[in-house]
Amino acid sequence: MVSSLVPPKIASPNAIGGAADAARMQRVVGFYEKLPRGKAPAPKARGILEWYSLRYMTGKNASVMPIVHVVGAFMVLGYAQNYYFHLRHHKNNAH
Repeated sequence: MVSSLVPPKIASPNAIGGAADAARMQRVVGFYEKLPRGKAPAPKARGILEWYSLRYMTGKNASVMPIVHVVGAFMVLGYAQNYYFHLRHHKNNAH
C-alpha cells in the first residue's frame, strides 16, 4: 500500500547516488563553492549619474528628492526661456 504513494523513480535504488547523478551534483557543488561568501561590497559610483543614483534613488537612501530636482530644473529652465524670449525686452521700458 505504501509503494503506491512513492513515485517509482524515487523508490528505485538506481536513482539514488547513480554515477551520472553524482557527477552532475559534483558540478553543482563545485559551482556553489566558487561563489563569494559574505555580504556584497557596497557599490561605488564611477560617474555623476551613478553617484546621483546611489545618493538619492537606491537602498535606504531612496527619497522624493529626484522629483523635487526635476521640478526645480523645469522652473529654472522655464524662467530662463521667459527671460530670453520675453522679459529681456521689457527690462528698461515698460509696455
